[in-house]
Amino acid sequence: MPDAPGLELIRGEIEQDHPGAVLDTSFDRGQAALVVDSAQALGVLRWLRDAPGQGYTFLSSLHAADYLPASPRFGVHYELLNRDRVERLRVKAMLSEDPKIDSCVELFPTAEFQEREAYDMFGIVFNGHPDLTRILLPEDYVGWPQRRDFPVGGEPVLFTYNEGDRG
Repeated sequence: MPDAPGLELIRGEIEQDHPGAVLDTSFDRGQAALVVDSAQALGVLRWLRDAPGQGYTFLSSLHAADYLPASPRFGVHYELLNRDRVERLRVKAMLSEDPKIDSCVELFPTAEFQEREAYDMFGIVFNGHPDLTRILLPEDYVGWPQRRDFPVGGEPVLFTYNEGDRG
């Protein structure tokens, strides 16, 4: 993975083609990360895949996080891999309370089910996704269970010792 100076060089090159796209960089625990403007995330991902000398052609993971009470609240994390150099790069796009971002399925077909999972668990809408439906929960399920404000609780679990208590 690129080191901290290498990450700043990548940031500078992205800024030439996409001004204002990279909001911040971080290098923590050996993991390089670009924090990008969510409106330009697709352009940055395309640049990282197609630009000469970059070659991050494999999306190994796409996942979401809820940072409540922080603002912006949600983050979509793209874990990219350059297989020739065996380098990883994380791209983070931060989203507000009404989380929407462009789908990257056209760039990375492996994102199709990963975006559906982020939608199913967090309610993040991926604009332009070919089939944005629930993947893990029933279609009639109400709510987003991985959000930090989702109510914890539910039906009590029936064990053999309390079987007679069922009314």
